Amino acid sequence: MLVKWLRENTIAAGLLAVIRLYLGYSWLTAGLHKLTGGFDASGYLANAVANPVKGPDGGLVYGWYVSFLKGFALPNVDIFNTIVPLGEFLIGLGLILGCLTTAAMFFGLMMNFAFFLAGTVSHIPTDLFLGAIILFAGFNAGQFGLDRWVIPYIRKTVFKNNKAVANNA
Repeated sequence: MLVKWLRENTIAAGLLAVIRLYLGYSWLTAGLHKLTGGFDASGYLANAVANPVKGPDGGLVYGWYVSFLKGFALPNVDIFNTIVPLGEFLIGLGLILGCLTTAAMFFGLMMNFAFFLAGTVSHIPTDLFLGAIILFAGFNAGQFGLDRWVIPYIRKTVFKNNKAVANNA
């Protein structure tokens, strides 16, 4: 019932716009500071590897993620130095403009989970909760934004060809 309300109600769309703008500002400013401030993820990644998340018994909780950071992220830190700030900035821009909101929020949640697995807590639980609300709301979260025009256009132009292919099969 709550998800139906989030997906279809105009009042919900207004509330979602406020949440979207809040999260968007947070993502945009974080990305902008990294883009303009000479961001380098190597220290963060090295710290996440050196001080991984441990359970009450002292054992690694996300050993597979630490292996990913050690074996892939650190050796390819230049890729992460580009995609993290750019990704944060684009997520924020998408959320603020209400353009491809669901995709922006999906990638925002993915980045939040990556930070969380690396041991960063900060405001991430709140962001995950608010982001899940935006994701559950789907199209309605961008109703008071560019998605009002962008999503119908994409459905009409991009997915029009898929219907023709399906009908001919």
